[in-house]
Amino acid sequence: MTEAGGQIQFNNILFATDFSPAADAAIPYAVGLSKRYRAKLYALHVRPPVINPMTPPETWRSLERAAEIKKEQQKRELVKAFQGIQPEILIKEGDLWSNLAEAIQQNKIDLIVIGTRGRSGVRKFVLGSIAEKIFRKASCAVLTIGPHAVSEPQQSSDFTRILLATDFSAESAAAARYAISLAQGCQAYLTLLHVIEEPKTGDLVRPYDLISSSMHLLRKLVTPEVERWCVPEYVVEQGAAAEKILEIARNRQADLIVLGVRRPSGLPAAATHLPVATAHKIVAHARCPVLTIRS
Repeated sequence: MTEAGGQIQFNNILFATDFSPAADAAIPYAVGLSKRYRAKLYALHVRPPVINPMTPPETWRSLERAAEIKKEQQKRELVKAFQGIQPEILIKEGDLWSNLAEAIQQNKIDLIVIGTRGRSGVRKFVLGSIAEKIFRKASCAVLTIGPHAVSEPQQSSDFTRILLATDFSAESAAAARYAISLAQGCQAYLTLLHVIEEPKTGDLVRPYDLISSSMHLLRKLVTPEVERWCVPEYVVEQGAAAEKILEIARNRQADLIVLGVRRPSGLPAAATHLPVATAHKIVAHARCPVLTIRS
């Protein structure tokens, strides 16, 4: 990712696929964004190892031959899916995350596009597992097309109503730069939202004071230069963050939600298996794609 005149530029986009219908739903977004930014597009598929310790040696050659035939077939499928784009196709074997991390580093990827069906299963992009692991661990921006998002957008790279949900963290500050840049590039309506959690018993801060200070912090995210071409909407709500973000996104007919996400912390698996994680809920239920940014 580079910035020119305050505009974010995606140079190298990675589309990750398992050849499922959910992954296919993300293809229009990968195509549209690569065209809009004139970015180099990579298409990555990671398959399980053909041979494992339990595989009889006498079957190795036939299994490898079958895997090579399958690989060529998958390459043809991807070429057909991306007609006119000519992506660089990467078919890898082994662990998904290690191959994905290697592809990000080697190809200087600044945006990953993935689709998820939002349910569990073998070798699937599943919320709470692979998809969430990617958008929490990837060093670049991740666009996730969830199970309820529009599957065939009319113009997938032209977002017209963008919702930035912020908790004023460092990650959210980084997300604000993306949201504002995308809104300018697409000439989109921009809504900035902060959700105040319900006050706990004994809290001395009055709700009005919280709303006033939150509104002030929202306005600070937008510079005078931005306000020359954009009239942002500032919204402060009170309640459960994920539910309020989804509600505002529906009411504003947002076609993109932008979030900052924190990197994993605590137990090794904690970040990918918290059922109440805000980002998890939003991606699982949003009717539009969700762009997640780490600081």
